[in-house]
Amino acid sequence: MRSGLAAFILIIAMTFSSGSVLAEGAACNGMATGKLASLNGFVPFPADNLWNTDISGAAVDPDSDNIIDYIGASVTLHPDFGSGTYAGHSIGIPYQVVTGSQPKVKIELGAYGDESDPGPMPVPPKALIEGYPQPGDGDRHVLVLDKGSCWLFELYHGYPLTGGQWSADSTAIWDMTIDEQRPYTWTSADAAGLPIFVGLARYDEVAAGTITHALRFTLPVTRQAFTPPASHWASSVTDTYAPPMGMRMRLKADFDISGFSPQNQVILTALKTYGMILADNGSAIYISGAPDPRWNNDDLGNLKTITASSFEVVLMDPVYTDADVPTGPSPSINSFTARPHSVSAGQSVKLSWSTSDQIYNLISPAVGPVRGNSVIVRPSATRTYTLYSTNQYGRTTASVTVKVY
Repeated sequence: MRSGLAAFILIIAMTFSSGSVLAEGAACNGMATGKLASLNGFVPFPADNLWNTDISGAAVDPDSDNIIDYIGASVTLHPDFGSGTYAGHSIGIPYQVVTGSQPKVKIELGAYGDESDPGPMPVPPKALIEGYPQPGDGDRHVLVLDKGSCWLFELYHGYPLTGGQWSADSTAIWDMTIDEQRPYTWTSADAAGLPIFVGLARYDEVAAGTITHALRFTLPVTRQAFTPPASHWASSVTDTYAPPMGMRMRLKADFDISGFSPQNQVILTALKTYGMILADNGSAIYISGAPDPRWNNDDLGNLKTITASSFEVVLMDPVYTDADVPTGPSPSINSFTARPHSVSAGQSVKLSWSTSDQIYNLISPAVGPVRGNSVIVRPSATRTYTLYSTNQYGRTTASVTVKVY
């Protein structure tokens, strides 16, 4: 990982005191639950999010031809998803949808802990790990969508621990109701600092006849640079024509898809309309998807006849390098209090906060991501709660201790 159908407009009504999210139309709470469950039309993030933006008419980058040549004009597209297994591994990146009642568990953080969201997270003890039923020692991504509060939880190199807890080398929490981004130069569960789930091709979308978002893809050599929506690079290569993380490629409008199956036409139409976003180092032009027993692997294999020469790079502006990464103030935490701050075991305590310039807030341990400005906790022992307030420039923390007698 590291070397390093129409667009839905969601009208969201939030109940801030509890953190629950209700919505009209194709909303979070309309998703089915379980492993590889259907989203029933829900599309994460607002309609104007870069993942969900129609770029079929966007300008071509002036260096498009040079970048395609750098990748290799004859390199072929490869669907990195399908049915069944390959060498004991499922084909694709799995996910699961849970309800708001799913217990949140502690995540032990590893290599990229300083750029991770600490949780806790509602990861089931038997959540699907990338590569199941034999995950091995690969990226081992674990993706969990909470339909109750509309949060997305992603782990890189996830391992289940005793007692239902997990460990991960990197974690990220995404508010699916807003245009969230990681701090500049921070990674996520993906090398580019991007959400993984939103870039997957899923069978439920193809069966419905449309994919309304960009797809995730990988390349073996990337540039030490990133362009929105990415926030992180994973390379020491500085060649001008090496692709930066976040680069978007689009299947050319005049590419004839009529000879492909209806299933593949849905995927190819998405590549013309929304394109694919470079998210990680890996095999050349491997597009990501979720495993599903209903995929037709032989049919998906026909996509391998398409070469890089049939794509063009969408205009990248800006492209950030280590010389011009944006800087600015991290969020301000104006207050973080507990009332009362001394209680008997199990008694209710109200944690309240006031922050500014944040994109999202979370409280650890026991609480997780929060909206609004207060939450009720019931500690069973003396506990210190830490508020993490994050925006595109960094993170600010504040702590308060509740004494249990």
